Amino acid sequence: MSHSVELQHVGMAFGQTRAVTDVSFTVEGGEFFSILGPSGCGKTTILRMIAGFLQPTEGKVLIGGRDMAGLGPDQRPTAMIFQSLALFPLMPVWENIAFGLEARGVDKATRRAKAEELLRLVALEGFADRMPNELSGGQRQRVAIARALAVEPQVLLLDEPLSALDLKLRQHMRAELRALQKRTGVTFIYITHDQSEALAMSDRVAVMSAGVLQQVGVPRELYDNPATPFVARFVGETNTIEGKVTAIADGMATVECAQGRFTGRAGSGLALGGTCHLYVRPEALNSRAEGANKLTATIERIDFEGAFAMAYGRLENG
Repeated sequence: MSHSVELQHVGMAFGQTRAVTDVSFTVEGGEFFSILGPSGCGKTTILRMIAGFLQPTEGKVLIGGRDMAGLGPDQRPTAMIFQSLALFPLMPVWENIAFGLEARGVDKATRRAKAEELLRLVALEGFADRMPNELSGGQRQRVAIARALAVEPQVLLLDEPLSALDLKLRQHMRAELRALQKRTGVTFIYITHDQSEALAMSDRVAVMSAGVLQQVGVPRELYDNPATPFVARFVGETNTIEGKVTAIADGMATVECAQGRFTGRAGSGLALGGTCHLYVRPEALNSRAEGANKLTATIERIDFEGAFAMAYGRLENG
């Protein structure tokens, strides 16, 4: 059975520098859970606390309902895949996969059989005796996953494992990872700064900024109903218009801006007469629409990006 992971008011400080502040969330057993945020937001620190490489300054980390305080990485039911993969270059693939089993005293025949089983699982049957330098980037990635699964972890921790791959391979490996997680049922906690990656792969996503948890939700909820300005800006593209709130009723707010009057869904914390930001997704704009919520802009350039084009315009007030 895969284990749940719970963070209870977890914080981490390095001297005077605070990396994580009062973070609480629960990852259900068997869930694909991503932690999304820009570089330096604290997401890798959280992963290292779950793994046991760091002990939190405050709060608790529970895995399967058990407090992990004082337990090192070798005493936790977790395995971690680093960005660098860290395969042993002088060991064939099967020995790389079985390394953790060898450290536990498992005999060679059993190690080899387990490695072959895992190679079938990650669609690398027949690659057991190849060396890491004979594999492509995506194949090495799958070997690293098989090595992590060899020790039968209840929770697999992945620290931006696809960031070094090219775009096509990254997209392919996203689908592979998702399918593998479903087949194994292991709890995946995945770190990324790529919002499209997080939205495409995850059951739920936690968004981090400057060490603070901004929102946890399913991908569609984060995109359609961001809880904070940071989530609105970071998850997906958006246009931002500043204005003043002139009316709030039935969950909608009217905003007076330099570009005109607009009505949209009211976020939390709005007050009559207060300043606010109106966020508009690019795909919500329609050059042929009539009626309210209308902007006038001059298109200055259009960037062709294959399946779509990105148009950049300047409003009348500059």
